[in-house]
Amino acid sequence: MTTLFISDLHLEESRPDITNAFLAFLDEKARGVEKLYILGDFFEAWIGDDERTPLQEQVAEALRAVSNTGTELFLMHGNRDFLIGEDYCNRIGATLLDDPTVVDLYGTPTLLMHGDSLCTADVEYQKFRANMRNPQWQQMILQRPLAERQQMARQLREISMAKNKGKEEFIMDVTPDEVVKEMEARGVQRLIHGHTHRPAVHELEAGGKPARRIVLGDWDENVWWLEVESGQEPVLRKHPL
Repeated sequence: MTTLFISDLHLEESRPDITNAFLAFLDEKARGVEKLYILGDFFEAWIGDDERTPLQEQVAEALRAVSNTGTELFLMHGNRDFLIGEDYCNRIGATLLDDPTVVDLYGTPTLLMHGDSLCTADVEYQKFRANMRNPQWQQMILQRPLAERQQMARQLREISMAKNKGKEEFIMDVTPDEVVKEMEARGVQRLIHGHTHRPAVHELEAGGKPARRIVLGDWDENVWWLEVESGQEPVLRKHPL
């Protein structure tokens, strides 16, 4: 039995190389495995399930084909695609997960997160995140015309890129104390997340016991995934995009 984890693909029309790599990944790695988890920032932007671009439709068809093989699909919101809803998940045959969520991964309780909520040193972003995740705000946005939402997404992306250029590296990474706090609150010794684009396996201590934080990689220069097989330790894998 095998379970796969990916995140931070940032799928968009301007990067067909990433889309092609993802479609190949589905065919070569994901078909027939037990579960595939996508932990946020799957798309570079998502303004509502009512937008159906050729890219979104192509990806939906490919994911539905994988779910039809018996692979269970799970999707978690990221900071770019937090408006993905149940309609899209139903179309692709996926379950939408809360952030955070604890799963039983072959006998090991494992905390799954996108990871942005762990970056508490970035106070400005955390305020922005709280507003964006407010259900009332989201409902208000989704009621606006599609073209208006598309323009808003472009503006928010430009603002985010401009602000991130001036931030120090430590601010954009997770806060170690917050990691331990989240793991101890949920009684787990393993955390899997994305968001930071810093793929690695970190050894730490939580609740007085050895613990591990596994960070998924972003799909820019490489294809990154975490492979977990029953009875074996998780393995972080990559190959050139």
